[in-house]
Amino acid sequence: MYRYLGRRLLQGVFVLWAAYTLSFLILYLLPGDAASVAAAGGGDASSADPALVARLRHEYGLDQPLWLQYLHALGRALTGDFGADPQTGQSALRAVTQVLPGTLTLAGAALVLAVVVGLLLAIASTFPRASWLRQALSALPPLGAAVPVFWIGLLLLQAFSFHLRWFPSVGGDGFRSLVLPAVTLAVPTGAYIAQLLSRSLRLTLGRPYIELVRAKGAGEARVHFAHALRNAVLPTLTMVGVLVGNLLAGTVVTETVFSRTGVGRLVVQAVGDRDLPVVQVVVVFAALVFVVSSLVIDLIYPLVDRRIVLGRAVATA
Repeated sequence: MYRYLGRRLLQGVFVLWAAYTLSFLILYLLPGDAASVAAAGGGDASSADPALVARLRHEYGLDQPLWLQYLHALGRALTGDFGADPQTGQSALRAVTQVLPGTLTLAGAALVLAVVVGLLLAIASTFPRASWLRQALSALPPLGAAVPVFWIGLLLLQAFSFHLRWFPSVGGDGFRSLVLPAVTLAVPTGAYIAQLLSRSLRLTLGRPYIELVRAKGAGEARVHFAHALRNAVLPTLTMVGVLVGNLLAGTVVTETVFSRTGVGRLVVQAVGDRDLPVVQVVVVFAALVFVVSSLVIDLIYPLVDRRIVLGRAVATA
C-alpha cells in the first residue's frame, strides 16, 4: 500500500508540473502580454505607449529569456507564490481563493445531482420488461450529452426565471440561486454517467451468473441491486473521477450564463488580460482536483469489488 501511494504521489507531482509548464508555454505563445494590457488600461493594447510597455515589461520580468522567466516563476510557485495580478496588484492565489467557494459549491451540487439522476436513469432503462420503454429511456442519455450547456441554461432561465419566476436569473446568494446553475451543469454529466452505467448494466445482466440468480427465483429488483449493480458500477466510477475535472471546466459557461461570481468567470477575464499568474493557479488547482479524485476512486475500487484486492495480492505473491 505504501509503495502504491508513493507511486501515485510521484505521478501526481508530475501531473501538476506538466499542467503548470504547459499553461506557462501556451499563455506565452498568445499574442500580447500582461505589460501591454496593463499599459493600455483595459483598452486596445496596440495603442499603448511603447515606453510605458517597455518599462512594465522590465518590471514584470517579461524582457528576460523564456527559460529564465519559467525558472523564476516555477521557483516562486513551489513556495506558493504564483505572482500578482498585474491589473490590481492582488496575489493571484488570493484572487482565486476568494471566488473558489462559490465554484466548489456549484460543482459539488451538480456532481451529487448528476450521480443520482444518472444512476436512476440507468436502472430505469434496464429494469422495465417492455422493450419500447427501455429503448425510450435509453435514448435520453445521448440526448442530454449532445445538448450544449449554454442552451440548457438559457432554456431553464426562460422557463423557471422569466416565465414562472421560481428562481432568480442572476447572482449567487442563497439556495434558490444555486438550483438552475447546478441543474444546467448536471444534465450533461448525468447523461454521461447514465449512458455508461446503462451499457455496463446491460452487459452484466447478460452474464451466466445472472441467469443462475434468476433461476433461483430472485426478482428483478434483487438481481439489479444485489448482484448486477456492484459489478457494473466499476467503469462508471472511473468516468466519475474524470468528470469531476470536467465539472470545473463547465463552470466557465455556467457562471457566465447565470452571472455568478466564481473561478470560471475569473479565468475568462484573466485570459483576456493575459493575467498569467491567475490562470496558472486555476490550472494547477484543476490538475490537483483531478489527481485527488483519481486517487480517491482507486481507493474506492476495493470496497466495491474485493476481487481487485485478491488480484493485487496474487500479483504481489
